[in-house]
Amino acid sequence: MDFIKGEIFAVDKPYKMTSFGALAHVRYELSHALGRKVKIGHAGTLDPLATGVLVLCTGKKTKDIEELQKHQKEYTATLQLGATTASYDMEHPVNATYPTEQITLEKIQSVLPQFIGDIEQVPPTYSAVKIHGDRAYQLRRDGEEVKLKPKLVHIDAIDIVDFDVARMLLTIHVTCGKGTYIRALARDLGRALGSGAYLTALRRTRSGGITVDDCVDFDHIKEWIAAQL
Repeated sequence: MDFIKGEIFAVDKPYKMTSFGALAHVRYELSHALGRKVKIGHAGTLDPLATGVLVLCTGKKTKDIEELQKHQKEYTATLQLGATTASYDMEHPVNATYPTEQITLEKIQSVLPQFIGDIEQVPPTYSAVKIHGDRAYQLRRDGEEVKLKPKLVHIDAIDIVDFDVARMLLTIHVTCGKGTYIRALARDLGRALGSGAYLTALRRTRSGGITVDDCVDFDHIKEWIAAQL
């Protein structure tokens, strides 16, 4: 592979690592192996608590990033029903609890269709959305109130993988387009059920034509790079 000229590949981003942190590590290993600085970028941010497909582009292939970000993506998400957190994932502690007696599998199946197709979705305030040049999550951490405008996103399908009624844990498989926040989907699904919800796990299983099975094992990126040269 010619990383200097340009390549597209993907790593399986580890849990609790930022997308930038994963990118920086790959850049370091590439630059060290090649003895020179390597231009590299990623095509679609994953939250620190999410894992899975992180598409990376080097050299002239970085020009393809904008187009790659438009590609359809798939996620497997586990939602804790009956509670919320400030970020709608496990980055923050539970800040409210809600009734769940009304939630059944049939009820979940009945509300899912309202989230299919072109929908308006308000991004989580703990997100990288910029407000006058500042990241929304940084403003929240600084104690400022943040209000974000809804964005038009497209969700192709939401399939129920598992519903543990005893623990109120719902696992879904989501196929969606660019800009869709699965944390926001969890929030809105919880509200539609007359309750609350937040993510306990999120994994991107596909981005465009690249699946998790195509990803380089992040813990062995150094050995993988050496094998490509």
